[in-house]
Amino acid sequence: MRRAVFLGALLLAGCARSATPQADFAQTPSRHAFTYDRSNYVETESGRPGGTLRVSVASDTGTLDLQTIAATNPKWLGRLISDNLVYLDDKGNITPWLAKSWDISPDGKTYTFHLRRDVTFSDGTPFDAEAVRANLDRVRDPKTRAAMTTAYIAPYRSGRVVDRYTFEAQLSEPYTPFLNVLAQSWLGMLSPAVLKKSPAEIASHPIGSGPYVVASYRRQEGIAFTKRRDYAWAPDFLRHKGPAYIDRIEVGFVPEALIRYVSLASGQYQLTIDAPPQNAREIRANPELVLGNRVNLGNPTRAITFNVSRAPFDDTAVRQAFALAIDRTGIARMSGFGEFAPTQAFLSANTPYADLDAKTGGPDLERAGRLLDRAGWTGRDEDGYRTRGAQRLEATVLLTETAMLSPVVVALQADVKRIGFKLDIEQVTTPQLTDRRKRNAYQALGPGYWHTNTPDGLFIVYHGKQISTPAFIGQNTTMLHDARLDALLSAARANRDPAELARLYAAAQERLVTLMPAVPLYENHTLIAYRRSLRGMVYDTSHNMPFLTTAWLAESSS
Repeated sequence: MRRAVFLGALLLAGCARSATPQADFAQTPSRHAFTYDRSNYVETESGRPGGTLRVSVASDTGTLDLQTIAATNPKWLGRLISDNLVYLDDKGNITPWLAKSWDISPDGKTYTFHLRRDVTFSDGTPFDAEAVRANLDRVRDPKTRAAMTTAYIAPYRSGRVVDRYTFEAQLSEPYTPFLNVLAQSWLGMLSPAVLKKSPAEIASHPIGSGPYVVASYRRQEGIAFTKRRDYAWAPDFLRHKGPAYIDRIEVGFVPEALIRYVSLASGQYQLTIDAPPQNAREIRANPELVLGNRVNLGNPTRAITFNVSRAPFDDTAVRQAFALAIDRTGIARMSGFGEFAPTQAFLSANTPYADLDAKTGGPDLERAGRLLDRAGWTGRDEDGYRTRGAQRLEATVLLTETAMLSPVVVALQADVKRIGFKLDIEQVTTPQLTDRRKRNAYQALGPGYWHTNTPDGLFIVYHGKQISTPAFIGQNTTMLHDARLDALLSAARANRDPAELARLYAAAQERLVTLMPAVPLYENHTLIAYRRSLRGMVYDTSHNMPFLTTAWLAESSS
C-alpha cells in the first residue's frame, strides 16, 4: 500500500549526548520517514546575555544579499539579518511573524497580510505595507536577476498598500506554496531605503529588521555581526522574547575541512556550519562537542541529472537502466563516511507528502541489462561497452572545475560500467557550464539538489514551465516536458486540500520514478558541530540550520 509521509508523522530517536535534543539520522539509517522533536525548534530556557560567538564556514558566497542568490549554505545568515512575513511551526504549518494574520480569497489569488506595527529596520525605517511591496516587487523585477527567489514567487503579479499596516498581494493563479516560500530566509524583508542603493552596497551591507546588524564584511576573510538591543519581534513559535543573547557573531571562512574540525576542537571556533563528515566520529566521541546531522526539506541529492532531450538519455529505458546500476548505499557511505542516508525517493524524507514507496529500484544489474537489450544495445565492443550498430553506449557528464574530481561521479563511472555504459567526465568553469546550459549543449549534469520547505520543489526542478528560455532562467535542467507530470504538479500548486495534495504528489512521484529524469542518491544533509558551551541551540523550521537568536554562551568569550 502506497503511503504519503506528512511532516510530523514519525519521530527519529535523538542523540543522548546532545545538549539540545536532536535527531541523528546516521544512527538509524533504516528509518527514512522522520521529523525532529519540537524541542529542536523552540527556546526551552532563558539564556545569559553577552559574549562573542565565533563561527567557521567552508566558503564565502560573495554577497549578503540573500534575495539574489541561489546558494543554500548562507540561508542561516538570513535569520541574523532579516525577518520574514511568516514562519513555519515544527509540523510545517504557517505561523505569524512580521504578519500577525492573513486572509486568502476563495479563488486563492489574493493574500491580505495584517502587519505588526512595532517593527523597525536597523536604519530606523519603519516596517510597513510599503516595505513589503518594495521587497516583493524587487524580487519580481527581472533587473534584480534573482533567479531563485523570482521562481519562488513567480505567480506574484502585483501588490497593493491597503493602509499602512495592511498589504494585499495579487497572484496570477492559485499558488498554495506562496506562504511557505515567504517563510524562507531568502525572502526576508530588507529596508526600502537600502533597496534604493546600488547592488554592491546591498551585497556588502544589507539592512534588515533582524536580531543582528552587519558590522563588517570582508570578502574571503570574514563577517562580523552585532546585536540589535531593541529587537523584540522574533517569530511567536520560537518562544523567544526580546533581543538575542549573544552580543557579537564573527564568521570566518575556512575552506579546509580538517582545519574546520581542528579549530573547533581546540576552541578557536565554537560553531562550524560545515562540519566535515570524515570527522563525525571524532566529534561524537569528544565530550566537549555536539554534532548535528540535519536533513534538509525539498529534493534529495541527485547523483546525476539527465538531459532527456539529448541521446542517449532521450530513451527512458536507458535512464532506468542507468539508475538500476547505481549502488546508492555504497556511494552514500563513501561520500558521507556513514553520515548520509541513501534514498530512492524524489522528495527528502521529512518533506510534506514525500512518498517513500515510490522507489526507483536497484542495484539490479540483470534488470538493467534486460532494459538495455530491449532498447537495442545488444552488442559489445572490445572494451566491453554496449553498442547498437556502430554506436557505443556512452555519455558525458558536466562538472564545474574543482581541485578534486567528485568522488560521486567517479563511483558512478564504475557502477554503470558494469552494465556496459561508458560515462565520461568533463570539467568546465562555471561560466562555461552556464553557457552550455543555455545552449542545451550537454548530456548530463553532476550531483545537485534543490532545497525548499515545500514539495513544490518538484515543480521547480521537473515541470516543463521551468525549462530556461531566452527570457527566463529556469531550474529544469532535465529538459523534461511531460504532460501528465506537469498536470499533476500544476494541480498541486492550486490545491489546498491535504487529502488531494497527498494523492497528487504521490502520483507525481510515481510518474517521476517511471520517467527517471534524474537519479536520487542520498538525503540532502547539513552537518553542523558546536562546543557544549554554546547553549540554547535551536534550528530553523524551514532550513534546519541554526537559528542563533536563542543561542547563548555558558562560558565567557570576548
